Amino acid sequence: MTTVLLVVHMIIAVAMIVMVLLQRSEGGALGIGGSGGMMSGRSLGNALTRTTAILAAIFFATSIGLTVIGTVNRNESILDGVIETEGADVPLAPAPLLPEPDLPAPPTQ
Repeated sequence: MTTVLLVVHMIIAVAMIVMVLLQRSEGGALGIGGSGGMMSGRSLGNALTRTTAILAAIFFATSIGLTVIGTVNRNESILDGVIETEGADVPLAPAPLLPEPDLPAPPTQ
């Protein structure tokens, strides 16, 4: 079940990215995104906006579904996997910087 939901989630994510990239830019600073084609600008914008909103809702639903399935299958805490190191010398604070030793002056000729 998790694998199927994950594949659907990835397909929805890619489709949503494509829908966002197909939408017309409002800035128009570069003059890209000219009109023309089968649908008018307004109807195409409405269809792309509606499709993007539907894909976003499905994306959120699959995200929540994956989270629920992930938490149901996990019966332990993340911290249970941490290995405790007893008696190990782990410094709690960084060591202070030592001053540089005085170096002898280079010989002069």
